[in-house]
Formats: sequence, structure tokens, C-alpha cells
Amino acid sequence: MRTGADYRQSLRDGRRVWVMGEGQVEDVTTHPATHAMVEEYAAWYDRHLDPAWQDLLLTPPNADRERIPLAYVMPKSAEDLTRMGRSFAKTTFLSAGNITHTPAYGNLIALGVLTALQAHQAPNEQIAEAISYREQIARSGRFLTYCGGAPIIGQRMRPDPRQRVALELVRESDAGVVIRGKLGMHTSPAYAEDVYIGALTGIEIGGHRAGLILPVNAPGATTLCRKIAARDRNPFVAPLSSRFDELDGQMWLDDVFVPWERVFFVDPSPEAIARWLRWHHLHGWLSKAEFTLGLALALTHAMGLKEHEQTVEYLIDLIAEVQTVRSCLTAAERDPDFTPAGYCFPNHAHLAAGGIALFKARQRISETLRALPGSSLVVAPTDHDLAAPELASGLEESFGGGGYTALQRAALLQLAWDHVSSALDGRESTFELHASGGMPNWRHWLRRSFRSYNELANAVLGFLDLPMPEIDVSSIPAAPIAPRRVTTPPAAGSEKA
Repeated sequence: MRTGADYRQSLRDGRRVWVMGEGQVEDVTTHPATHAMVEEYAAWYDRHLDPAWQDLLLTPPNADRERIPLAYVMPKSAEDLTRMGRSFAKTTFLSAGNITHTPAYGNLIALGVLTALQAHQAPNEQIAEAISYREQIARSGRFLTYCGGAPIIGQRMRPDPRQRVALELVRESDAGVVIRGKLGMHTSPAYAEDVYIGALTGIEIGGHRAGLILPVNAPGATTLCRKIAARDRNPFVAPLSSRFDELDGQMWLDDVFVPWERVFFVDPSPEAIARWLRWHHLHGWLSKAEFTLGLALALTHAMGLKEHEQTVEYLIDLIAEVQTVRSCLTAAERDPDFTPAGYCFPNHAHLAAGGIALFKARQRISETLRALPGSSLVVAPTDHDLAAPELASGLEESFGGGGYTALQRAALLQLAWDHVSSALDGRESTFELHASGGMPNWRHWLRRSFRSYNELANAVLGFLDLPMPEIDVSSIPAAPIAPRRVTTPPAAGSEKA
């Protein structure tokens, strides 16, 4: 595993990054919009070298006494999944679920690409290249992120439906292909080193849909990040938003060269690639819910409400939501499925149920934390206010007591505010409506993954004392995935879009 310093240095690679509202970023390791997240990712690498973390983040020693980062394991058993899941849970909690894409996510992408190629019976050369690439990032720690490849607004508005694609194949050569276009939203593009671009781009080569892997610093590539989440300059007021902002963005490609060893013929559906990614997503979402529960418990104590029955009922509601998703993840990891090549992935029937449960509960969880401390959440003072001589005594009287100083109680309230009432929380809520397909796709994955349709339907017939026709409802999971909602111009002669 490379060090955080090695990762930090790797980002000084000539990449072209623009942050909306900030302008061009010459060095992501030092710019105020990006520096804090670079440091968080550097800490992710260094944590693997910290003896206090190694039993959580590394495999047990093998016969040669070597230990492999769990972030880069190719899972072959339920035990592998359980260990990997535990490492995801512990690391995502450190950001309250706000860092959703780490280098561990990149390993899962690379494993998904390999699996997609094997399932699609791609050329042996491409399968070998996918194996080699995954091994490369496992050795080096290289950071790969994911872009599905769907077109952005302007592309979807083109008059000719055939042109409503993200990328254009400019030319081919013996060395590779040259592509041009603009890619839609993906996460942490300013901090990653490579991007996997899915087959939704519309690129076809030799009659095959193609996925691509290209470096963020490729000549002709520009990473355009969204505006930063609004944050206070004082970290006392912004303990989360001052540190955890992944800066989702687009990528613009102006005649970018991609060598053949980074071109892969895969099915247009991201299903095979996403089978591990949804697992990582759910661990991140659960971390946010667990952090919310932790804050609620701490505030219950700090606000003197631990004997207040209605507050305790709030806590039980939060515990039930958290424990439901914990149980789904445990089931998914201990009751896994396998690819034809023998790789192990979490059972999607369990995984999808947990995702749907959190989608439904997310707003309620946040609202509960906002309600629990009352109006103090809104009017909590800053450390500067508490240090002002003309206010210090009155604020100590207003916010101190019960074993807490005003500074201690205010710090906890500011943490809760930043978690569920700041621009960072708004970004997370909006992002998750779109990431991994949102609720419609998670419902579809459950529909396809549930295996007991006919078994349960026919089992109840045994309670009836007469002959009954055999029930076959296998058409329910067989339905194709619904296309994602897109904006397109009206067809000729139509009055509605």
C-alpha cells in the first residue's frame, strides 16, 4: 500500500480541473476547494500502515506472512465479503458517510469490469487486460472512479436522436481510439487518477458497445466539478462540510486517445459491473444513518433528555432503521452469490431490501435528528461568540450546565447542524436520488433478485383441499430494467415533451 504522501504527489500530474464558482485549480493538493479532501484520501492510505488499523483493514497473514489490504481483495467466499464489509463500515463512518468513493471502490469497479467481460464473452485479450489492470491498481493503490457514460442535458436535446449520446468515436488506429464528447456526473473526479466510462456513452467499435478507462490527466481531458458545498470558514461551525466534499463533476474530452488495452467490450447494462458497487453504496448510506443515531444519542444526553419518553421513542425509531439495514448487509455478505468465474458478491435480494429501506427512511431519520434537540440546534453559538467578553457569561448561562460547558454543548449542536441542516446534507440527499439509479433501480434489482416467487405461491396451495393449477409468475423478475428518466425534445408534430 502506498503512503498518503505518495498519493498526494500523484495528483500533481498536470490534470486540468475546473471547480464551478472557483475557476481553474492549478494544484488540487493545495487549493482551498480541494485540499481538505486530498488530505482525507491521503489519510485513507496511511491508515492501512497504522498498526492500530491493520486487523480491520488487512487480511490475516498468509503462509508467507503477507497481509493484503481488504480494499483490494477479489472475494471468493462469504468470509471475504464479511471482512471487506467490516472494513468499509469502519472507514466510511469516519466521514459520517460523506466519502462514498475511495480507492476500495475502484477495486470493485475493476472487478466488475472483469466480470462483465467474462459474462459477455469478450475477447480473451481484453479479459487478460482487465485482469492486469485490476492487479495493477491492487499493487499500486491507483485510484479509479466510475462514470456510467450517460449523456448530459445538451446532448439529450439534440434534434437527431442518433446524436443523443455522450461520446463520439473520432478515429481508430493500431494503437487505440480517439474519442470526443462530454460525460455526465461522477464522483470524486478531481481526486481520482483514472475513470471507468461505462457503455452508456453510445461508443460502438466493431459492432460492440465499449467501456473505457482513461487517466484524469489525459491530454485533452478537462474535469469540471460542481460548486463546493457552502461552508463556514470556521471548522467549529463546519466540522463535516469543511472536510468532506467529493466534488461530483463532469468530464469533457477533446480528442482524447485511449489505448486498446483500456477499451473493453461490455454489455450496455451496468448490471454486471454494479453488483459490488451497490454493496459499497449501502455501507456508506448506513454509515450516515449510524452517525445520525450516534449524534441523537449524544444529544439526548447533552440536552438532559435520556429520561424523556418521547425522546427515547425517537431513538428506538432510529435504532430500528439502522438495525434493519445492518441485518440486510449481514445477510447479503453471509448468503452470497457467485459469478461463473467463482467471484463472490453480496446477495442482491438482501442488499436491495436494505437499500430500499434506507431510501424510504432517509428523510425521516434526518428530521428526527433536527427535532430532537429543539430550537437549540438553530441558535447554537460559535466558539468565537463564546470567547467574546461581552457574551461569554450570558452564553455560558444559556448553554452550559448539566456536566457540559457551553463550548462542549455548542460543539455537539454545530456537528448535528452540519450533518443534517447544511449544504453538505443537501448535496448528499440530492446525489443519492440519482446515484446507482435511485429508488426505481433498487426496486428493480430486488424484483430481479428475489428467488421465491413460484415456490411461495405454490406452497400456499397445499392448504386448499382441492386440485389447483400450478402457479407460474416467473415473468415478474424477468421483466427488463426500466430505462432511466431522461429529458428529450418533443418529437416532430408533438406538443409535449
